[in-house]
Amino acid sequence: MPEKVFLGEYSSLEKISEFIKEHAYACGLDERATYAVQLAVDEACSNIIEHAYGGEGIGEIECICNILDDGLEVILKDDGKPFDPEDVKEVQVGVPLEELGERGAGIYLINQLMDEVNFKFSNKGGTTLTLKKNK
Repeated sequence: MPEKVFLGEYSSLEKISEFIKEHAYACGLDERATYAVQLAVDEACSNIIEHAYGGEGIGEIECICNILDDGLEVILKDDGKPFDPEDVKEVQVGVPLEELGERGAGIYLINQLMDEVNFKFSNKGGTTLTLKKNK
């Protein structure tokens, strides 16, 4: 179970992406699937920094990559402010970009890119996000 902890800073996103890429290729994901995982994780980590921590340098992001027989599982853990994905307004597909508003498209994007997306919230604060991409 390869695991690494990154600072909750935007400058960490490139390092996180490389960590994901290494394990995606190791489990046999092709280039397109690997890019999808990298993009979903980048969006999730950006949300952690901006929303869970409320800014850079406030907390850490734990990233775990589990290489599975049928794909890759990525687990992202933070100790920030939890949120309820049900509170996020559903994205209207087919609406011009300028009418979408500023929030909510990230979770939609993550769900479109990944095969499984699960949020788990701690009573003490923090969120565990589990993402799975099949081969």
